[in-house]
Amino acid sequence: MGGLVAALMLAARGWSVAILEKSPRVGGKLREIRVGDRGIDAGPTVFTMRPVFEAIFAAVGARLDDYLKLTRAEILARHHWQDGSCFDLHADKGETADAVGRLAGAAEARGYLDFCRRTEQVFQSLNASFMEHPSPSPLGLARNAGLGGLAALTRIRPFTTLSKVVEGYFCDPRLRQIFGRYATYCGSSPFEAPGPLMLIAHVEQSGVWLVEGGMIRIAEALESLARQQGVDIGLDCEVAEILIADGAANGVRLASGQVIEASAVVFNGDPAALFGGLAGDGVRHAVPPWGLADRSLSAITWSILARAGGFPLSRHTVFFSSDYRREFADIFDRHQLPSDPTIYICAQDRDASLPGADPRGDERLLLLVNAPARADDKPLSIAETQSCERSVTERLARAGLVLEGSQDRRRMTTPSDFAAMFPGSGGALYGRASHGWMASFQRPGARARVQRLYLAGGAVHPGPGIPMAALSGTHAAQAAASDLASTASFHAMATPGGMSTRSATTGSWR
Repeated sequence: MGGLVAALMLAARGWSVAILEKSPRVGGKLREIRVGDRGIDAGPTVFTMRPVFEAIFAAVGARLDDYLKLTRAEILARHHWQDGSCFDLHADKGETADAVGRLAGAAEARGYLDFCRRTEQVFQSLNASFMEHPSPSPLGLARNAGLGGLAALTRIRPFTTLSKVVEGYFCDPRLRQIFGRYATYCGSSPFEAPGPLMLIAHVEQSGVWLVEGGMIRIAEALESLARQQGVDIGLDCEVAEILIADGAANGVRLASGQVIEASAVVFNGDPAALFGGLAGDGVRHAVPPWGLADRSLSAITWSILARAGGFPLSRHTVFFSSDYRREFADIFDRHQLPSDPTIYICAQDRDASLPGADPRGDERLLLLVNAPARADDKPLSIAETQSCERSVTERLARAGLVLEGSQDRRRMTTPSDFAAMFPGSGGALYGRASHGWMASFQRPGARARVQRLYLAGGAVHPGPGIPMAALSGTHAAQAAASDLASTASFHAMATPGGMSTRSATTGSWR
């Protein structure tokens, strides 16, 4: 996502751009797995922050609606607990408040509305000053957000964990699980992630969209736009090394041995691959390193084609563990699969804009449980993954959900598989975990420590998720275009669609 947007934006500025993609298809983590004759979303399953993409498309003279058919979801997610209780989070705040009241009482409903007001304030404070800012800092954040200094910055609760923030609004442990779970959207534990992540609740409340044809259509739309802008997209092109001359990136060497020269390189892979030497010794110092303990969550997923019965799945359904704190301690402290995992299911053929509409026959399902990202030093054994699968099956059966289908119609992806797809990551799906108040400022920005080398993707600022990765691409394009223009003897790139003798390359190590 980050690389596609960076390439599109640079090409629109008149630069000659090549995308070098290791895989046979663009999209990266936004991927699709074929089971039988059907494609199943096997990466991100939620499309939010629609205005980000409307702006990207508008920047090249296109309309988002001409490329993607989007339908707003009415139910954001269904939640189930082991005591049998069930709760729907609605797009309409009033409906959700009523549902909270039925689940946990009037006081909790008032707490939910207070929580919504605060999450909107946090989003408004951080959207322009942090997410859309190319290189935020704590002091700059306070100044640019107009908060009146660091003292006032505490109003967005950066020094308090998300779990503690949520506890201030809800007493019911089930509601604490629901709203603490937003930490997992950036691969983190709610007991260690900072309070400002509460803004994700407002992002979802502002609109969750269903993409007709599956999430992969987002990548395909951007690919189409990029080709229209003249971007040369090379698939099955594995980059082995970023080349350096006079202290600056000046091209890449492919695994085939071919050398491609460029005025700049945008790296759209996990930054750990850089300091791990997987992109050559010349860029080891391009980003600050982080340790194994700093990695975000990985996952085990199952892409399944099956008949689901016995439980009313929504488009997005969460089956919570009985001990949330222990679940994250198992993953981050003991580096093992939780014995009682929370299970997320995306039922892709269920229309969340039409509550209660169930598909007939086999349907496409993505099951996910969180896992430690230690595939390089502590990979999961077959026995561990089989035990996890049994736990998942038993937990769903206790909820009444039975999946009927043959074993050859399911595909499992483990942290080791993710590590192979995204070298250097160890299986981490979100880069560095957002643990501690400084974590968000420790993500690498668009400019690497090597001149003419730029970074994009969900592991760099502003963070994970489709819209955040897209914003990282715009940051990388802006930085590269600015730096290249300042050193060029002419500025042909300033005319969209114009020709330039200079070029930029965006590559992904996958």
